[in-house]
Amino acid sequence: MNQPDIAAGLRALGVRPGMMLEVHSALSAFGHVEGGADTLIEALMEVVGKDGAIVMPSFTISTALPLTDEDKRLGLTLKIKILDEKDRHTDNGLGIIAKTFRDRADTVTGQGMFRVSAWGKDAGLHAASGFGRVIDGGGYALLLGVDIYRLSAMHYVEDVLPKEIRRKFMPGEEARAKYPENRWMIEAWSPEGRPWYKIQEAAYQAGLVRDGVIGAAKCMLLQVKPVIELYRKALLENPLELYGLTEMG
Repeated sequence: MNQPDIAAGLRALGVRPGMMLEVHSALSAFGHVEGGADTLIEALMEVVGKDGAIVMPSFTISTALPLTDEDKRLGLTLKIKILDEKDRHTDNGLGIIAKTFRDRADTVTGQGMFRVSAWGKDAGLHAASGFGRVIDGGGYALLLGVDIYRLSAMHYVEDVLPKEIRRKFMPGEEARAKYPENRWMIEAWSPEGRPWYKIQEAAYQAGLVRDGVIGAAKCMLLQVKPVIELYRKALLENPLELYGLTEMG
């Protein structure tokens, strides 16, 4: 695949000039791309244009690290290391597209653990607000070779996640002492059924998702706010069913 191929695929998916896009991606899903990550980024910029905006995660956290036997004894299901946010070029759990995008001279990177990098119209404002400006401004999410479990905006409505469910994820005191919260993100529960897939299916049923294939990658385009509001509604109305629980506690 080359840049014109990818640009044509993006247009067929519904990406238009002037769009604000929250982009999550996996280059490996496309098959061979001439020029790699740079080619895909240039195709995105071509299609969106300078009146649009592209925003990608630039988080200062590692990938999920392998769990040791001791971690499993402590009940851990997830272990992620918090990296130094002062280093703009810190190696982290981002894919090659997001890393390449972050390191370009024409992008702006924000601050904090969950910072983002942005390009295009109002890039500085996007970098300062995370994905909030995309959400509140009627922007779209573009998922390239990934699914809803990479949609960072979903976390923006988890202020209503019931405390009883939050407690399910919280590890015990021994684990928290071993992995202090200023250096680690750890969890002690993995919900069966992957609740966000239920939201993804509901979004499809509501006609909120356009999908297609670019190269070998399945891709989705969706307006962010209506989809994450489905998640908020489910958390408010029936969080037990969403998370596969029959009782709190």
